[in-house]
Amino acid sequence: MEQSTPMEHESNQITFAEFCQEWLEDVQANDPSTVELGHRFARKLLTQWLNVDEESDDLVFCDGTGDGGIDIAYLERGKDRHNEDDTSIEGDTWYLVQSKYGKAFQGRGTLLKEGQKVVETLDGQRDNLSSIAEDLRGMISFFRSNASELDRIKLIFATEKPLTAQQKRVLKDVLAMGQARLGPIFDVDSVSVEAIYKRIILEQPTVTDDLPTSVILPISGRLLKVSEHLVLGAVSLFDLYEFLRAYKDKTGDLDRLYEKNVRRFLGSRGRINAKIRETLETKPEQFGLYNNGITLVVTDFDRESSRTGTFHLIEPYIVNGCQTTRTIWEVFWQRLAAGGTGHSPEIEDWKERAKRGVVITKITRVGSEDFGLLIDITRYTNSQNAVQEKDFLALESNLQVWASGMAAKYKVFLEIQRGGWDSYRVLQRQKPNKAPLREYANVFDLMKVYGAGWLGAAGTASGENAAFLPGGAVYKRIITSEAGEEPFGADDLFAAYQLKLAADEYEFGRRAKINRGRTRFLFYFVAVKLLKDMLLLGQEPTNPKSISRAINRLWQSDDSVARDALLDRAVDVIDHYLTHGQDYSVYNEPNFSNVTDFMRSSRLGSDKDFSPKLYSLIETNKAVMGMKLRGQQSIRDQIIAIVKADK
Repeated sequence: MEQSTPMEHESNQITFAEFCQEWLEDVQANDPSTVELGHRFARKLLTQWLNVDEESDDLVFCDGTGDGGIDIAYLERGKDRHNEDDTSIEGDTWYLVQSKYGKAFQGRGTLLKEGQKVVETLDGQRDNLSSIAEDLRGMISFFRSNASELDRIKLIFATEKPLTAQQKRVLKDVLAMGQARLGPIFDVDSVSVEAIYKRIILEQPTVTDDLPTSVILPISGRLLKVSEHLVLGAVSLFDLYEFLRAYKDKTGDLDRLYEKNVRRFLGSRGRINAKIRETLETKPEQFGLYNNGITLVVTDFDRESSRTGTFHLIEPYIVNGCQTTRTIWEVFWQRLAAGGTGHSPEIEDWKERAKRGVVITKITRVGSEDFGLLIDITRYTNSQNAVQEKDFLALESNLQVWASGMAAKYKVFLEIQRGGWDSYRVLQRQKPNKAPLREYANVFDLMKVYGAGWLGAAGTASGENAAFLPGGAVYKRIITSEAGEEPFGADDLFAAYQLKLAADEYEFGRRAKINRGRTRFLFYFVAVKLLKDMLLLGQEPTNPKSISRAINRLWQSDDSVARDALLDRAVDVIDHYLTHGQDYSVYNEPNFSNVTDFMRSSRLGSDKDFSPKLYSLIETNKAVMGMKLRGQQSIRDQIIAIVKADK
């Protein structure tokens, strides 16, 4: 966990201007139209802010003529969250994004005008909508009729820089108008490139040469040691603030306190974070009643004999309560460190009430070797904001090894958090002597490519994320090595990366023609299946590691004919399979209902009986690849020769 990624913790040197310039580079590439510029800006900002895959079926792109004021819509589906202490439900949220980049944003008037347009669209008062916007309005109408008090429709203004105080006041006017027309389900917020900058750059831990090797700090409160490994109790808001300030003074970096957390500070994006701030600002004395508390892990703790309720914490980390403690830090810092020699009755009254506020605190002793225990504590204690399983990738010890291997061996930056590649490109410009990385891949995307192709989980990859994340069924299969085999690593990720690039070149995905719109993961499965069958006929191993080696050899070979023939054949299978009237068509499958549900079925790729037409089509194409034309080697023989070369 202590190894550095290619980022090398130097992110504090990057200014927002540098980051923004790099971030906007691909948005502005190739002189796009005004509509396309806004589309790219909104898409990149939303997907990084919410950590969303651009291929997600829950994303709706509707910008352009008749969009009703909505450039992008995204349905964030809430999940039940259960742990030993808490059972709670996170509602569903529709994010409706207005892209206001460049000249499209003219200040307060723009916010009010465009906000009214969206409200009128949702309220059924705007005509001449495009078919996509009309369908979206229909979906949201059903959503409103089926919504609970936990669900929200959130209008998001996406801007380059944060809104000013005056502009934020306009959002309150838009909120009032929307709730008057649509009810309390409606909400308004804004997000800027600076929010991504703060998360990717400022929230990253910093390592300096003079950083102490061990952090030991006292924390005071009504605390009781209840076992050898556990301290429980309550810490006042002021004492917790002093602990945070002491940590920052000693290390120079408050964010180091969250290095073992699964996520960084979410800001005020979530409804729960906004409620934390509201309680601190208006009812700080009630904070302990409303908040679930925080959890720290330490390598050791020791009660101070001279002060009751004070413990010295050795190497403390907050693994649950990042949002709580960072919000406390922001509110208290603003009020107590702002300066001024006068007297404010309002602030004095707030201080008196804040002195009565407490935070329920759990301190757990976890040895440095107990990595599994750390993950379990982090997983089970997070409850205030829904922790996506994707967030636990940050705790995976293998991840740093994979990132280092991809960078050193293949010169590819392995992106752990969406947006990290933009900041790394700035670092490369600042340090031209560093070994350059010119390509990048998101680790979660590659895990899905590998699972769909190598392990046959094509339908699962199309239909869900959880199976490919730590603790998920497919993830466990990926990282579990066969007896005597090398563990999953950079070679496998690079092979998956090559296959992903091929899918991009053949235009699989959301913006593809209809036959390839929902078949990206099926393409990975078919390509690997064809290759695997050819290896089998060539008496070569067909385990996942051998598949990775074969793909890497094919891509690194000077002879691209065999590789291209394999990919072309896989594309032909997909195009044939998705065409009406063909004998071996998806529409003739015994389990077919509609394309979307069929492609998302967990049985697709893993159960031959579920899609017999597909397997028959693959067999036919496998035979074609074994044919010899005019005495030349067959495609199968060419592939086997490349795979066996230099063994």
